[in-house]
Amino acid sequence: MPSFDVVSKTDLDEVDNALANMTREISQRYDFKNSKSKIERKEAEITINADDDLKLKQMHELLQGHLARRKIDAGVIDYKPLEQAAGQAVRQVAVIRQGIDRELAKRLVREVKDGKFKVQVSVQGDELRVTGKKRDDLQAVIQFLKELPLDQPLQYLNFRD
Repeated sequence: MPSFDVVSKTDLDEVDNALANMTREISQRYDFKNSKSKIERKEAEITINADDDLKLKQMHELLQGHLARRKIDAGVIDYKPLEQAAGQAVRQVAVIRQGIDRELAKRLVREVKDGKFKVQVSVQGDELRVTGKKRDDLQAVIQFLKELPLDQPLQYLNFRD
């Protein structure tokens, strides 16, 4: 029976490359001269330290631009609330989303079932497995999922006949 998996994975090596390029650009830019702004990653968390709100906003734009150059969708970044540090300095933690969380999985299963496709969708950990009798049904489901307005990018892997 034909099947495929719906996953949401981010290549952390590419994220590291984007952060290295961003750090290099920050060190060379005139508006960041004598600034203590920095960005670092631990596991799936990116910590952004900036001198003030304006520099933080500029760092957000830089981060999204450098991720886009590395072909990483900016939707994988989930920004947490802003924290005040010493003086005017601000800190913000951004989490890199990995896998499909429970609510999104339930929503995708419901959307596919409401679409009246002749397929079965099962949740397997942080990914979805879609199986059907015909290859065309599976391709229709992929097209349907691509058109959904989602915050998180999805990949379609392991297409088997």
